[in-house]
Amino acid sequence: MASDFECGTCGKTFPAGWRARDNHCNSTGHSRPSFECDVCPRWFGSQQACNQHMRDTGHWQTVERYECACCYDTWPTEEQCTEHEHQDHNYCAECNRTFQNFNNLTMHLRSRAHRGQQIECPFCKNDFATAAGLTHHLEAGACSDARDLNRDAMYRFVRGKDPCGLISKHLIGWTGSAEYEASNRAWNGTAYECYLCHRAFRLLAGLNQHLNSPRHQQALYHCPNYMCAMDFRSLAAVINHLESEACGCTRFETVQRKIGDMVSGNRLITF
Repeated sequence: MASDFECGTCGKTFPAGWRARDNHCNSTGHSRPSFECDVCPRWFGSQQACNQHMRDTGHWQTVERYECACCYDTWPTEEQCTEHEHQDHNYCAECNRTFQNFNNLTMHLRSRAHRGQQIECPFCKNDFATAAGLTHHLEAGACSDARDLNRDAMYRFVRGKDPCGLISKHLIGWTGSAEYEASNRAWNGTAYECYLCHRAFRLLAGLNQHLNSPRHQQALYHCPNYMCAMDFRSLAAVINHLESEACGCTRFETVQRKIGDMVSGNRLITF
């Protein structure tokens, strides 16, 4: 007697249940056994034999149930089953992947693998999976149609749309990011060493890139949740924090909706 659900094409078995088998069939173009019981993994050489088995065992499925791919729990709707797989097993049925924790699964579900690229740059029209991806693109000066934009320019832009300081810090006397340039004197005998954090680099160019990254710059932003009050050195960092829902300030989808107004609209910043 079959104890596991089986692919009718290649014979592979699936101890996790019929949904795991069906995911395999959907991704490979294979099919389930032609005469399979509606309830258990047994299959037969003819529909007549299958019907006889289901009559004898009462295995006629009268109400469709959705079985968890990771355990034997069943649910009345696919949505409830998917939520259970996410919450209790950190499992993505669509990709047949289990993650170490729920946060890793959440990041996966919000990646371009599931969301596609839904956020459009208002300048070069390239698409990004998340609001944080777009803001990093602009702050890094990577936009081919907005070469004048960088971390400092984005801060001035955001400050103009954030008069109440919802996410931007009011820095009196701020004139721009500090500029650093290391020389060969940074060589410590084995690597080029950052004198601020003592991180080592193989190349001098790598050290200079590190020195002029946001890592050693002044914090320009803060979380809008006064109970959190975390500071951030870049717009992408604070947007990533909000997307993570770590402090409960806003929802991931809200950030995605608001980013358009922030970077191209005339509205003040809200979350």
